[in-house]
Amino acid sequence: MGSVVVVKLLLDTHILIWSQEAPDKLGRVGDVLMDDANDLVVSSVSILEMGQMISTRRIQLKETVLHWMEAVSHCLPLRFVPIDNAIAAEAYRLPDPFHKDPADRILVATARLHQLTLVTADRRLTAYPHVVTLAVI
Repeated sequence: MGSVVVVKLLLDTHILIWSQEAPDKLGRVGDVLMDDANDLVVSSVSILEMGQMISTRRIQLKETVLHWMEAVSHCLPLRFVPIDNAIAAEAYRLPDPFHKDPADRILVATARLHQLTLVTADRRLTAYPHVVTLAVI
C-alpha cells in the first residue's frame, strides 16, 4: 500500500477568491487544491485584504466576507491561521530583498513559520527564494 502525502498549502488571497469566483484561472492547480490529501490553510490577513478590496470596489461579493468565508469552508476543508506575535515579528525579519506590501510579508512569514507552500500567481512571491511556492500561471 502506498502512503498518502499531505501537502500543506497556504492560499494567497487571490487564489482563495479564484477557487470560488473564477476557478478556471487556477488551471491545473485547481485539481491540486481539491485533493483530499491536502491541508488548505488561509491566513487571517486574507480576510483583511478581502475587506479592503470590497471597500475599494476591486471585488464584489453577494454577502459579507465572513459569510462568504463560511460558505467556502463548506466547499473546501480550510484551516485558518491567525496573525500571532511570531508571524507579526517574522514579517519584518524576512531576508532581503522583499517588497513593502505588509499582507505579502504576513503571508510569507506564515508560510515560513508553519512550513507551508504558498500558492500564488504573484510573480514577486514566486521569485522570492526564501519561501516555497506553488505558482499558478
